[in-house]
Amino acid sequence: VVADVGINAEVRCPAILNRKIRRSTRNLAKEPALTRQEVLDAMGVGLELAGQAKEEGVQAIGVGEMGIGNTTTSSAVLAALTGAAVEQVTGRGGGLTDQGFATKKRVIESALALHRPDPEDPLDVLSKVGGLDLAAMTGAFLGCALHRIPGVVDGFISIVAALCACRLCPRVREYLFLSHASYEVGYQLAARELGLDACLLLEMRLGEGSGCPLAFQILKGACAVMCGMGTFQEAAIDDDYLEEIRAADSYTVVLP
Repeated sequence: VVADVGINAEVRCPAILNRKIRRSTRNLAKEPALTRQEVLDAMGVGLELAGQAKEEGVQAIGVGEMGIGNTTTSSAVLAALTGAAVEQVTGRGGGLTDQGFATKKRVIESALALHRPDPEDPLDVLSKVGGLDLAAMTGAFLGCALHRIPGVVDGFISIVAALCACRLCPRVREYLFLSHASYEVGYQLAARELGLDACLLLEMRLGEGSGCPLAFQILKGACAVMCGMGTFQEAAIDDDYLEEIRAADSYTVVLP
C-alpha cells in the first residue's frame, strides 16, 4: 500500500491512496513544520492503514517511506528526542556535497534552537521539526501494537518513526523487528534507544521499505522453526550429554 500524506503536488495514480494532510511541510528553518493537529491527522492515516491490514489478514507490516529531504527531519527529530549532538545523528542522506552536508547540519541546529521541541513530548517534536511521513509511520507502528501485528522497521527514517511511537507507548517495542542496519549515521543511536538489533547488515542506505521483504523471509523461517521443529524430548533424543556445554562458562572465550 502506498499512501500520499503530503506530496507537494496533485498525484493522479490509482495505485496511490490519497490521504494528503497538506502539500508538503512548512520550512522548519523559519517556522514549525506542522501543527499538532496535522501530526495527529497523519498519525491517524498510519493507524487506519494498520487496521485495514489487520482486517485483510496481513500477518506482518513493513513500514517504509518515499520522500525528499526527510533524513533532515529525521535527524532533527532524533536529536530532539535523545539530546544527541546534531553531528552524531546526521548523515549525507542522498549523497550531499561537503557544502550541502554542512548546510544540512547548520539548518538542523538552527531549527532546534529556534523551536526548542520538548523531548518529553513526541508530538511536539514531530510538529516542530518532523514531517508528515514520520507522523504517518509513527501511527502505523502504533497501529501494529494496537492490532497485535509485527511491525518491521526499514531504514533510518522508519526507525526514527518507530522511536517516536515507542516514546508515545513503550509497549510498541514488543511488536518491532528491525530489518536491516542502515548506514545512515543516526541509525545505530536509534537502535540503541530502542534496545533492538537489526536482522541484517547489508551496507544499505535505502528507505522505501526496501529492507522489509528481506526481513519477512527471516520471520517466516523463524516461524517455521518454532512451529515445525521438534525438541530433543519430542524426538526421544537423550540430551544428558549436553548439560556441560550448556553451562554459562562454556560460552566464555578467553583471549591470550
